[in-house]
Amino acid sequence: MPYCKIMIHAIWSTKNRKPIITKELRPLLLQHIKENSLKKDIHIDTYNCVSDHIHLLISLGADQTIAKTIGLIKGESSNWVNKQQLINTKFEWQDEYIALSVSHSICDKVRNYILNQEEHHKKKTFGEEYEEFIKLNGLLIRG
Repeated sequence: MPYCKIMIHAIWSTKNRKPIITKELRPLLLQHIKENSLKKDIHIDTYNCVSDHIHLLISLGADQTIAKTIGLIKGESSNWVNKQQLINTKFEWQDEYIALSVSHSICDKVRNYILNQEEHHKKKTFGEEYEEFIKLNGLLIRG
């Protein structure tokens, strides 16, 4: 059996960054994502969201890919919100996402960052945060 610990900080927004994750939807959505991920053997270490985006710290298994793992979480959670009719509009996630590897030595820092999203976004918008992640991590937008 392989032993691996690959931590990924994943970030994505709602479609067109619409603020559709209400205070009522938020705990239901997060709980559903956690429960459904466990069923799919996806280990979410830490997670949190605000009105227009979500952050997750995910521990990937040896046979899991970033794209497939994120695709499963995004697809199933948006389908669930719509099927349950939890909001008055169609719930969709943006196609793009950011996925960054996280060293074990800074996992606590990333956990704190994720858990303190509401406080963090009093100072900067998601758009500003997103651009900062792109620049700080040397990411290129590919068409």
